[in-house]
Amino acid sequence: MLESWAGDVRYAFRRLRGRPTYALLTVLTLALGVAGTAAVFGIARRLLLEPLPVRNEAEVVAFWAPFQWSQAELLHLAPALGDFRRVAAYRPSDVTFQLGDGPARLAEGVAASADLFEVLGARPAVGTGFRPGDDRPGAEPVAVLSHSLWRELGGDPGIVGRRLELDGSTRTVVGVMPEGFWFPSPRTRVWLSDAMDPESQSGNYSLVARLPAGRSAAAMDPQLRRVTGMLEERFDYPPEWDKTRNAALTPLRDSLVGPVRPALLAMLAGMSVILLIACVNVAALMLGQVDSRGTELAVRAALGAGRGRLLRQLVTESLVIGALAGVVGAGLAFLCFRYLAAALPLGALADNARVDWTLFAAAMGIALLAATLVALVPGVSMGRGDLQGWLTRVRTGGIGGRGGRLEAGLVVAQVALVLLMAAGAGLLIRSVGNLRAIDPGIDPQGVAVVDVLMSAGGDEARRPVELRAMVDAVGRVPGVASAAAVQKLPLRGRGDSWGIRIESQPERERSTTFFRMVSPDYFRAMGIQVRSGRGFQETDRAAGGEGVIVINQALADHYFPGIDPLGQRIALGDGWNRVVGVVGNVAESDLIGEAQPARYMLYEHVPGVGPQHSIVVRMRDGGDPAQVLNAARRAIQGAAPGVAIRQLTTLENVFSEAIGPARQVMALLALLGALALVLGTIGVYGVVSHFVTRRRRDWAIRLALGMRPAGVVRQVIGRGGALVAAGIVLGVAGFLVLARVLASFLYGVGVADPLALAGAAAVLLGAGLLAAWLPARRASRIDPAGALREAQ
Repeated sequence: MLESWAGDVRYAFRRLRGRPTYALLTVLTLALGVAGTAAVFGIARRLLLEPLPVRNEAEVVAFWAPFQWSQAELLHLAPALGDFRRVAAYRPSDVTFQLGDGPARLAEGVAASADLFEVLGARPAVGTGFRPGDDRPGAEPVAVLSHSLWRELGGDPGIVGRRLELDGSTRTVVGVMPEGFWFPSPRTRVWLSDAMDPESQSGNYSLVARLPAGRSAAAMDPQLRRVTGMLEERFDYPPEWDKTRNAALTPLRDSLVGPVRPALLAMLAGMSVILLIACVNVAALMLGQVDSRGTELAVRAALGAGRGRLLRQLVTESLVIGALAGVVGAGLAFLCFRYLAAALPLGALADNARVDWTLFAAAMGIALLAATLVALVPGVSMGRGDLQGWLTRVRTGGIGGRGGRLEAGLVVAQVALVLLMAAGAGLLIRSVGNLRAIDPGIDPQGVAVVDVLMSAGGDEARRPVELRAMVDAVGRVPGVASAAAVQKLPLRGRGDSWGIRIESQPERERSTTFFRMVSPDYFRAMGIQVRSGRGFQETDRAAGGEGVIVINQALADHYFPGIDPLGQRIALGDGWNRVVGVVGNVAESDLIGEAQPARYMLYEHVPGVGPQHSIVVRMRDGGDPAQVLNAARRAIQGAAPGVAIRQLTTLENVFSEAIGPARQVMALLALLGALALVLGTIGVYGVVSHFVTRRRRDWAIRLALGMRPAGVVRQVIGRGGALVAAGIVLGVAGFLVLARVLASFLYGVGVADPLALAGAAAVLLGAGLLAAWLPARRASRIDPAGALREAQ
């Protein structure tokens, strides 16, 4: 049996060598589908299937209202939270550090309560980690390092107990986490103990908890009602920040990875469609090969070859094609893996996607499975056929040739799959177009952005001075028209909302608005329109006396309806600030939704300036902002050596990122749609061309009897067009059922958008008719006498 199989393999290789065009086309077509599917599966497996670096992750949950909890709330709830085994709080807290005399570096970090690693069930590879009491006020500040940061610092096993200068303050290293551990992001490199102050009302923490053994999140509803009751008794919340509503526990995996799941599933579905199209194409090519070998197979059957033997050779050839496609597809998957990981909207989770041997195994498995499915189509055709009757059909010119219905079904299925891809890409293109048409209230053209991190351990009173020095240094870079600083750039999500108190409205219910600290030239640098009054001036920096404030139109409409807001006074702490201007609304948090009230103040007038800021640089005369980024970096590092550069980008990139996952999924799906259209067009051409070849004598007789060549063209194109039209109808029906996977990416269009469906159908119909026209033109030029002589 082994010798027989080996002979079949050798025979398959001889056949493929004898038909290099067919072999190359089938292997590359299948390899394209295998490569994309294997690469996306490799990414999805890492993020969706592999366990998190957490012990018994099903027991770990996240509380609602992420990054909105305060230390005071956590400590007040401590008695009720005893129903959980452990509860911990954490917040982002990036740090700066230096190696030798080099420039300041940035390490993404987390500040957390002492129970964090107990909740996660994670143990350091070196040291002990946080200990009870490390989060009490006055406790010695400690830090746990990631494996990568430990290696960057020298990889000394004796680092535990050593003091490090992190963010301008000294911390004792108490542990190093094992390689591969991450929380809450693969980019987190240090975990800091955070003192829990019962008086702190700053709401920027997330809460995670470990459930009692054997308990589910749904079973904790009584405890959640107790928690919300305690919150309602102790705290007074504005309506938009009310934590007593919508209380829920989310599994940790959904909390960390859930936002990227729709994009991964959509891309995996798209790649699977490409693989199916490739399989259909290869099946059609193999079916054509079987049909062209009709005489050979009939003669072999007449000489005693069993049908099983012939089928086995066909399956072996298909598996050889699959193995070759698997090797080529694995190579392509390795090449495009990083591109896909970066192109998908994964954020920091893209760092967790890595290439390993399982990618090759996935590619080979997918290829061999696809090859087996491909072999079924010609196998079924051969199994149903009359091999010995093939000789008669060949002699009669194949007018009633076999395989027509099966090939037609393949074309219809292929066109339907292509329409799924094309229509999905069309929906996303329209959605992204709608998002790009939104006016963000800023002019992103020609603006560079440098995100900086100042030392958290430094003197807060010095930060406005350092920011002014950085802005002045960048403003002197050649080609710069204006420069400014802001503590939170628009389009980068919610946050930094402060309570508002208006002098003329003491009875108004307590509420919050966006609060932005800026430097004087901010509105000009960002292209924000001043609608009334004025913006900030350099003379406004002077300390002492009454401060000045600028509000946006949404705040003016909400808090001063029918009243001129200029001259009104708004409190900040114990001081009052007078409104001197009203500016246009800006998409402070995201592109979608109504404009939110926002107010702006100068750094010099705000106590407690934080460490994270953005320097915005507007270029003169439409200059390219990307060209000034390195010069801006050098200027900032020269003016403030202790400041770390977090990111160099442009405001146009910030705007593109604010469009969200739809932009990246659209680009990939459009690429896949174009690939599917090419494969589908080739498939239609191949099947119609085979149809023409199989009926060559038929066309010759018709032309000899007086049919005009144009009539032949119409008949062939009509057949191809009918198949494409049937595929479009089937594809539209399937798309209406399956398109809901894209619903979370759409804006301003529905899943049944007629324009996207009609556009995809029109493009596909045009490509299909063009593919059918080429063999139709060849059929119209058949020489009747020559064709009839060949059939003698």
